[in-house]
Amino acid sequence: MNGTNGGGESRIGTHHFVKESRIAAAPGVVFAFHESPGALEKLTPPWEKVTVIESPGSLAPGTRAVLRTKVGPFAVEWVAEHTEYEPGRMFADRQVRGPFAYWYHRHWFLDDGQGGTLLRDEVDYRPPLGRVGEFLGARFLDSKLKKLFDYRHEATKRIVESATHAGAGQGRRQATR
Repeated sequence: MNGTNGGGESRIGTHHFVKESRIAAAPGVVFAFHESPGALEKLTPPWEKVTVIESPGSLAPGTRAVLRTKVGPFAVEWVAEHTEYEPGRMFADRQVRGPFAYWYHRHWFLDDGQGGTLLRDEVDYRPPLGRVGEFLGARFLDSKLKKLFDYRHEATKRIVESATHAGAGQGRRQATR
């Protein structure tokens, strides 16, 4: 993907990843789950070696999450700062420090017109190590992101649709298949 992101930052070598899922609950309910205490831990796959060091009290711009993760044999601190916030509809975060050369993630909670939510994650990222990272790691990272977001969306669906978190019953409807 070439061009700029509107902020003047070059996007050459930037990858765009998207994951969408339908959740049988209103957007406000799905958003409330993501905003609830412990949501980040519940959305972290068990195979990922991630420790939440600091969890923000909200998703408001300027708040930060600090994670410790492993990249190969190395421990890496990942600091993500929330940058955009539309309650019930969207929030976004950017990497301040961490394993990627660039990371910007928008979380969308869209009304599907049937009483449910289209959960959409959009991630723009660049692998670390410039051209070497691009050559050696781009396919690996795409695959890793697919597994990560498949897990996150399934976990969100399971938790929200089973009403195992506070407030899940509001706006809830049965899944239609």
